[in-house]
Formats: sequence, structure tokens, C-alpha cells
Amino acid sequence: MAEAAIELIGIDKSFGAVRANRDINLDIERGTIRGIVGENGAGKSTLMSILYGFYQADSGDIRVNGMPAVIRAPNDAIALGIGMVHQHFMLVENFTVLENVILGAETEALLKTSIARARSELERLEREYGLEVDPDAIIEELPVGLQQRVEILKALYRGAEILILDEPTGVLTPPEADHLFRILRQLKEQGKTIVLITHKLREIMAITDTVSVMRQGTIVATRETAKTTVEELAELMVGRRVLLRVDKGAANPGAVKLSLRNLTIRDSRGVTMVDDVSFDVRGGEIVGIAGVAGNGQSELIEAIAGIRPAVSGTVMLDGRPIHVTSICDPGELRDRGLAHVPEDRHHVGLVLAFEQSENCILGYHDQKQYLKGPFLDGDAIIADARTKSRLYDIRPSNPRLRTANFSGGNQQKIVLAREMEQDPGVLVVGQPTRGVDVGAIEFIHRRLIDMRDRGKAVLLISVELDEIRSLSDRILVMFGGRVVGERGPDASEGELGLLMAGVEPRDAAA
Repeated sequence: MAEAAIELIGIDKSFGAVRANRDINLDIERGTIRGIVGENGAGKSTLMSILYGFYQADSGDIRVNGMPAVIRAPNDAIALGIGMVHQHFMLVENFTVLENVILGAETEALLKTSIARARSELERLEREYGLEVDPDAIIEELPVGLQQRVEILKALYRGAEILILDEPTGVLTPPEADHLFRILRQLKEQGKTIVLITHKLREIMAITDTVSVMRQGTIVATRETAKTTVEELAELMVGRRVLLRVDKGAANPGAVKLSLRNLTIRDSRGVTMVDDVSFDVRGGEIVGIAGVAGNGQSELIEAIAGIRPAVSGTVMLDGRPIHVTSICDPGELRDRGLAHVPEDRHHVGLVLAFEQSENCILGYHDQKQYLKGPFLDGDAIIADARTKSRLYDIRPSNPRLRTANFSGGNQQKIVLAREMEQDPGVLVVGQPTRGVDVGAIEFIHRRLIDMRDRGKAVLLISVELDEIRSLSDRILVMFGGRVVGERGPDASEGELGLLMAGVEPRDAAA
């Protein structure tokens, strides 16, 4: 047994009546990759936030490299060689990479001297760990995969020997995730200790040495990764057997509910992001759009939902036009039976400062069931949130809790409950299970299939190719802003992967 880099002994933490961590004991060996998995709200992020100094435990002890440690703030953790890469990056978007790396870690009286020293150190770290990124690039202009590298560089620049990553692949494409795993293996080879919090069990199996399972605030099992299975981990997480495949019958498509013809969209720079796209979605089917992020999928669903104007083309909802080339009112589209689950729940789907009950009716707050005369009916809104919490297993079940205080997966459930419970005729859903645990994924998939079977039209966008293949009745593949192919759900991952790269499978075989 290698020496422990981290020991957590009897850790307890409560937030009011909610006990997030219960008498947790955890040892993590130096120079290994430890996975920590559990359902949304199981206490994983709280536990790691205690280790990093964001929270203080109500009771219990922490040892780092065998020595007692008092961690009252992130600076204490950093001084002990602990770094953390958060699920939602902690970067100043209009700063450069270099400025973000040295922010708060300036070592010289003159900033110019600190920047010169930091540039040299950054170049060394990039070479040593394969973390290449332009030090002078502005953060907001970088794709999320490179932004994540900056977070890792920040931690390494501060001397981290223990690196905590919270849902690191939640915003990454499959190729970006693969590159991250190569980086993590290299860090491990250099003697770093890595703690990986994730919902994605296949990633746990691919990258970790050991895995600890949390349920309802406590650790229920620790396994050597090589001696366990995805099925066992899922059952330990949820406390019951979990169906890891989508169980669905054949589709029964009806009339066209959503129709696009020659849709073209440009971004703020004038770059064409969606180029002459046409397709239909019928009631009673799920049409999935596959593609590497950045190939026009996001702009496409924003135009359909009335958020982004198109340059040209038409969109018809139940045979009536949506005025996509001019200012379009998303509220009008909701009234016409189109619901939208956005890809980015934080910036588009929720107001994090609002209570759960308020977010549960956001956009639908003028409906009569939420009103008492001209005013909002507080009791009805609270009752509605309780019902949605029960139906969608939103934890904790507290309608008055600020939405920012829910885990990412439970925030996603709030958005899904709000949109799906309106019983729309057309559901446009982006990344439905991003940051969601295996039990909740099973539930969300069942709800989407149920909507299809009740004659609803579902347009699904996801970077998870397994999800697209499992749920879709037809799969459209986008590359370079165009639909480059249509396949059935039995299409192989390799065939879809080639299309996603802009290569026709027959061309690759030639």
C-alpha cells in the first residue's frame, strides 16, 4: 500500500437540515488516480470543497502527506500542494491565459517581472505535461477544452501535487476528453495524486486506479477499478439495479411538427455557422443531431427557440412560420407548444440567484395556475415546485433554496421539469444529461421516450454519441455547419465518427 497523500477522518458537514457528509473516512494513495462517484446531491463536491477550503467540516480531521492539516480557505489548501479544477471554470474571461495563471500568485513587486517569470514557468509546464496553450490568448476566445487546460496550469503553477477535478469532462467533446485523460496519465507518471469526481462510469473505468462510491452523504464502497464493473458501480450509486441501455419500442412517426428549409445562420463576426440546413421532425419520433461541438448545433437550436436570428431560410412549427430572420419572441413559441432545454443551464436556463420554485415557472409565470388575480400565487408556485421535485427526484426537496445551492445535476432536473411538464408538442433539447448521474440519466431517457410515444416531436442535440445512438430514431450528422449525412439508430460509432469528422465512410474505405 502506497503512502496516503490525503486522509479524511470522520468528516461531517450539514447545511441547515441537510446533512451533506456523514462520518466520511477516506484514504487516497500518493501517485494514483482516485475516482469518486455518486448520484447528484450525494455529497461528492461538498467533500472536495472541504478538502480545498471552500467549506469547513462541522467535525472530523484532515491529514495531508501524513501530517495534520487545518484548511480554512483555498490559500491553505494551495500552500499544502492541493489544487482544484472546478466544474464551472474560475477564470476571468477578458484576461489572457498568462494573466489568469498568475492572478493571486504574483511573486515580485513589479508586475512586469512576475509576468516574465510566469511566462518562462508556463512554457516549462506546457512542455512537461502536454498542456500547450497560447499564453497571450484571451480566455473568452478559447474553446472550453483549452480553458480547462488553463485551470490545470493554474494549479500546477501554484505547486499542486494533489489535483482535484470536479466533473472535468462535462463540457468537453469526446476528443477533448481523450486529450485530458492523456494529460492526467502523464501527471500521474510524474507522481501527482489526482481525485476525479465524475458521473461518467465508463470514464472511471478508463482512467482511475480505484473508485469510491458515495450515496446520501456517505461512502458506501471503495473498489479497485480493475476488479469492478460499470453495472456494480451503478448499483452501488443508486442502491438498486440500473438499466444502462435505453429500452424503447419502434417509433410511430406522424405528421410533421417542425420543419426547417435552407436555414443559414451567421455569428456576431459574420462567420456562417449554419449553412443551408433543411430537415423535418415528425410527431412520435426523436431526431438526434450528432457532431463535434462548434459545428453549428448550438446556433441551430438557438434559432429554432427564438434566441438567435437567422440570415435566411424558414422554420415552420405545426405548419405556421417562425419568424427566424427577425426578432422572434421565445414566449410566443412557448405559447405555441415549443419547449426548449438549453445546452447551457447557467447562462440561459436558470437564474441562479432565484429560488428553485421561481426557476420552476420561469418563462411560464404568466399562466393562470401561477396567478391569483394580477399577482403571483406564492402557495401555488411552492406546491408546483414540490410536485416537480417529487416527479424528477430533485434533491434537496426545498422549493425555497437558492438554485445556485443545488448540484449541477439537480439544476439540470429543474430545467427539464419546467419544460417537459408543460407537455409541449415540440421539445428542442440540448445536452439533456450533461452533469447528471447514472440514475437520473435513466429517468431522463425514459421521459424523452415517453414524450415520443405520446406523439411529441423531439429534436435532440448531444455530444454524447452513445446517447444519440440510444435515443434517436433518425440521426443527422453536422459538420462545418451543414448536415452531411442521415443515418438510422443502428449506425456504428465508427461510421458516425467519420461523418462527424467530415469524411464519408465510403471515402475512408477507398
